[in-house]
Amino acid sequence: MEGMSSSASSGPSYEVFLSFRGADTRHGFTDYLYHAMVGVGILVFRDDESLRVGQKIGGEFLQAIENSKIYIPIFSKNYASSHWCLRELTYMVECTSKLNENKEILPIFLDVEPEDVKLKTDLYSQALAKHQEKFGAEVESWKKALNEVDEIKGWNLKKDQGLNAVAAMAAAAIGHHSGEKGMLSGGPYRWYRCNSSSQWHFCGGSAPFLS
Repeated sequence: MEGMSSSASSGPSYEVFLSFRGADTRHGFTDYLYHAMVGVGILVFRDDESLRVGQKIGGEFLQAIENSKIYIPIFSKNYASSHWCLRELTYMVECTSKLNENKEILPIFLDVEPEDVKLKTDLYSQALAKHQEKFGAEVESWKKALNEVDEIKGWNLKKDQGLNAVAAMAAAAIGHHSGEKGMLSGGPYRWYRCNSSSQWHFCGGSAPFLS
């Protein structure tokens, strides 16, 4: 991917990398989700758009993507209008495609539909069309990444679902990554998954995880 290399192997390791459009969700949903995960002992990288310099993704961001285990792109109405978000997403797809990488993408569709992300509607397709003049052929890799991630089942949410749902999603995502043990042990919370079930349960409650 242009502007990226495989040299970023140093730096801190994270369990989760959050990719999101700050203008849409930074001071709302993403903030709640971030603090819910940190609260149960999960190491999360949440980037700061105001610190980005230049046109190429690299440095701290590249290291954080390569050194994370789970990628959570939060698809919101203006996600595709950010070339930064699209470059992050494309590199996430590249990292999960490597045979020696044990990584996964858990998408969240926040006030958008999977059809939007798959470019079946005007919402994202018009944003990509606007990028075409400035970024040229690179846009094709962004389209491919969006279509690939859209094939992964995730959470389809609305902003008014409340903080309990946010906390549930955070724990479910990391619990799923723990694999056969089916247990998240960070902090005071304990989640488990019943055999042959796509539901994660917590103290009598449940949080849907689509796999």
